[in-house]
Amino acid sequence: MAAISLLQWTSRANWAENKEILDALLNEAAQARHQDEAQLVVLPEMFARFGAGEKAQGHFAEPEGSGEVQDWLASACRRFNLWILAGTLPLQAGERYAAASLLFNADGAIHARYDKIHLFDADVEDGTKSYRESKYTRPGQALKVVDTPFGKLGLAVCYDLRFPEQFRALCGMGAELIALPSAFTEVTGRAHWQPLLQARAIENQVYMLAPNQCGTHDDGRQTWGHSMVVDPWGRVLVEQQQTTGVMTVRPDLDALKAVRTRMPVQQHNQFEVRFIHD
Repeated sequence: MAAISLLQWTSRANWAENKEILDALLNEAAQARHQDEAQLVVLPEMFARFGAGEKAQGHFAEPEGSGEVQDWLASACRRFNLWILAGTLPLQAGERYAAASLLFNADGAIHARYDKIHLFDADVEDGTKSYRESKYTRPGQALKVVDTPFGKLGLAVCYDLRFPEQFRALCGMGAELIALPSAFTEVTGRAHWQPLLQARAIENQVYMLAPNQCGTHDDGRQTWGHSMVVDPWGRVLVEQQQTTGVMTVRPDLDALKAVRTRMPVQQHNQFEVRFIHD
């Protein structure tokens, strides 16, 4: 087995503050690793800067492979001997930036990239009221499943959770675990976060790895927290509630295969999923 850790905290608008918190949490996560055990740490969405506004994210957008945030993450992977899935950070993509999840290996190299496909354009009965993510963010156009020491890892982000076809497609591509870095709002999270995560885990017989932002951010936005790992049977293995913390699990891929063998829903499925993009 290998260790997978989720980190939860209230990201600030300033990278220097978040970097200090992240360094301490990565150190804590590394302490949970057994000797010679591979470890993946998954960060929430918008971990580097939250609360400066979507437009400002574009100002801080880095080219893939370089920049102060990516350089620091690469160094942290080597320093702590960790794989890190960097929830999302803005990467340069023309007039709008991409909300990209970057998977770094323990050598600090970028192993995979996923750009968030479904953008949160919605009206919510909270303090922010209206969210228009697409105004500054360019949607992704590719699904991603990658081989890792932890299993076949599918990548998704936050609002993607509401689109079950994406997860069915990731499962069809071989995903055994799906990471979902998120910044679910307090209102939508309270209503839908856990049931949606359990549904995606059960439907696709995968582990859902879901770190979320928590608390009140510098711009007044409130996020739900309750980061959790859900197993292929829909059981919540760990949950963080609404405080800063580290959760570590060791997914059992043999148990996953046993669930899929006893109830082969992928073989029984009579519907084809087609990915539509611009």
